[in-house]
Amino acid sequence: MSGVRHRYGATHALSGVDLEVRGGEVHALVGENGAGKSTLMKILSGALVPDAGEMQLDGVPYRPQSPADGRAAGVAMIYQELSLAPDLSVAENISLGVEPTRGPFVRRQELRDRAMTALKEIGRPELPLDLPAGRLSVAEQQLVEIARSVAIGCRVLVLDEPTSTLPQQDVERLFALIRRLRERGLAIIYISHFLEEVKAICDRFTALRDGRTTGSGDVASTPVDRIVAMMVGRDVEELYPRTPRSAGETVLSMRELAGVTKPESATLELRRGEVVGIAGIIGAGRTELLRAIMGLDQVAHGSVRVATLDGWQTPGVRWRQGMGLVSEDRKREGLALELTIAENITLPKLSGLTPRGWVTPAAQARASQPLVDRLGIKCRSPQQPVGALSGGNQQKVAIARLLHADVDMLLLDEPTRGIDVGSKAEICRLINELAVGDPAQGRPPKAVLIVSSYLPELMGLCDRIAVMCRGRLGAARPVEEWTEHQIMLAATGAKVELAHA
Repeated sequence: MSGVRHRYGATHALSGVDLEVRGGEVHALVGENGAGKSTLMKILSGALVPDAGEMQLDGVPYRPQSPADGRAAGVAMIYQELSLAPDLSVAENISLGVEPTRGPFVRRQELRDRAMTALKEIGRPELPLDLPAGRLSVAEQQLVEIARSVAIGCRVLVLDEPTSTLPQQDVERLFALIRRLRERGLAIIYISHFLEEVKAICDRFTALRDGRTTGSGDVASTPVDRIVAMMVGRDVEELYPRTPRSAGETVLSMRELAGVTKPESATLELRRGEVVGIAGIIGAGRTELLRAIMGLDQVAHGSVRVATLDGWQTPGVRWRQGMGLVSEDRKREGLALELTIAENITLPKLSGLTPRGWVTPAAQARASQPLVDRLGIKCRSPQQPVGALSGGNQQKVAIARLLHADVDMLLLDEPTRGIDVGSKAEICRLINELAVGDPAQGRPPKAVLIVSSYLPELMGLCDRIAVMCRGRLGAARPVEEWTEHQIMLAATGAKVELAHA
């Protein structure tokens, strides 16, 4: 792809992008949200027609006018949001759109044979052909999509954030499959915000910024900080800053806390001025724990003590006690996407916006502007709809809500999932600043409880880490006593011998 350009109205999404991918390699396409990665891949797949530029496939001009043209040429896209038909079987999904037919009838046996051949090629022949795809795990659904790509004879496979919702063991299986496909000579384009994954699986990379190609090279010989600088246009000195902190008084205490289903048992103390991380695999009960603490889910037994109040309380009481939650699902639970940035930030605390108590859009904009500036939320104004922002900026708005309400305890559920490396660095810096505080500015240290599936993030940000396994929370220990390997062992129920710093 050379000199590719595309415009949405007055917005230049791509301003002359170049991309060269070789057969038999895994090529990383990296860049912040809004850099143009998705637009470029839609053009490659035929979903968009470029305004200018040229494409070649195996040295032959390539000009798809639709996704069907792309598939016919051997280009397969697997999006972050999977596109299976959940009520159709695994076999039917693999041949969807290219079913073998005789007249108006589908040749069922040939359809099953084709599906089995594709599953064998990706090393997963045990997947049940007749099971509805919607009953598979996310990792298995992803395998069905890859098998569908193999079945159509793809030569270029695009994987868009393929590990964003996968537990670690499924990530390793996916990487093994990618290596097998690379050995078969496929050209694989790998889009990810996780640069550690890029280092682990990719051969070369191309970086985009503001719709332009800013660099490319060999992954192995290019330092991560150099790749980050190409992506964000500046040096990111430290992705997980952790300045000296002093833990103060206990602000949250729970003893053998249990929900109706999960958690089964959780004992933990959270103190002002510290960041405590909760690790565990998907389904361990980490989100349910935060929801129970916040009062969103019913508590079956055990105790939660905040300030002087014991027991289960409603979310409204928790807000008044100085506790706030950022949900892992910011689009459905964390934000009102149709409302403005200012409305989202100020909704938890509308009192005091004006001397006479009137709530007006202008008053909300004035109150939210300092937080927009402090968190570096990129927007036209606080009165812009929050749904128009990038994922990283939406996440900053979700955190700004808690700061506007002046909470003392922040419960953060996967706060950096699905956002670009620049926004991730800014949010990690903010978490550190909140835990440290700034007494000169009237900002006392806050307490942060963070759930994350990304172990380098927990190791880099947290003072203590507790691991949840099958609904039970282990003891929170200083981060220096853990390794990533030990955390994974504890998350899967294995016995762990901890090192003592």
